Amino acid sequence: MYFLQAQNIFGINPVVLGSSVMLSLTFVVVAIALLNQRNTLKFDLTIKRIEEEKQNALLKASIRFQEEERNRIAADLHDDAGPLLATVRLYLNDNFVNQPKGEQLQAIYSAKQIIDEAIGLIRNISHKLMPPTLKNFGLESACSDLFQKINGSGVIKSTSRFHDYDDRLTPENEMLCFRVIQELVNNILKHSHAGFINLVQNANETKIFIRINHDGTGITQTQFEDLTFSSRGLGLRNIDSRMRVLGGKIEFEIDHTRTFYKITLELPKEGVTLELDKSSKKSKNAKG
Repeated sequence: MYFLQAQNIFGINPVVLGSSVMLSLTFVVVAIALLNQRNTLKFDLTIKRIEEEKQNALLKASIRFQEEERNRIAADLHDDAGPLLATVRLYLNDNFVNQPKGEQLQAIYSAKQIIDEAIGLIRNISHKLMPPTLKNFGLESACSDLFQKINGSGVIKSTSRFHDYDDRLTPENEMLCFRVIQELVNNILKHSHAGFINLVQNANETKIFIRINHDGTGITQTQFEDLTFSSRGLGLRNIDSRMRVLGGKIEFEIDHTRTFYKITLELPKEGVTLELDKSSKKSKNAKG
């Protein structure tokens, strides 16, 4: 009726008017769809860029860890092993064969002692790179060994308890995690003046949690984040970078009783090495 009235008053064909309105609405819908698609593509590109930046940051952190290890090994070999081997060479010099037999025997004995010392030094460097307990038995045993040694000093009481570690991290991630724990423990021993330190592990379906408690002087999450950006926070930056490589989180806090500090590592179970249960191991051994 409206279109008929419009035609009578303005001389507009209702069919043309309706088509124009529908065409306009179509243009509006198409424009909105194109704008939405454009925003979606822009959002996807932003997410992709952020993900690439994250992967690059993780790659740089991993490369930095490797470079730090190489530099430390090079320094240990140059500063410690190098002088020892140079000393052996002095004992076994070109004039060695012309020396009296007694002096030759003494030189050989001295050289042997220095070689034994060099062997011990290289073994220690090897153990720092990959602690034998960690390599052979995994993170749980390595942490237990670390805390037993601390407790054995008689200076500070320390314990380590793993409650649910049937699904192990991959060997690479166990090494990264152990380095984080080592750095945290070393910081506590150096700076906190703690009377006790303990480590407790548990897990749920998707996460592994490792908590370190101590009664010394500690830091909170805000202080940790501030220190990672300061020149004094190299060790904490390494911890933060390793946790990023692991895809995990770390949280520093003081207990509500304000009597001890807590450090919690939250690690994803992604990429874990599934342990065989005891029955499977027995079955496999029986077949073997």
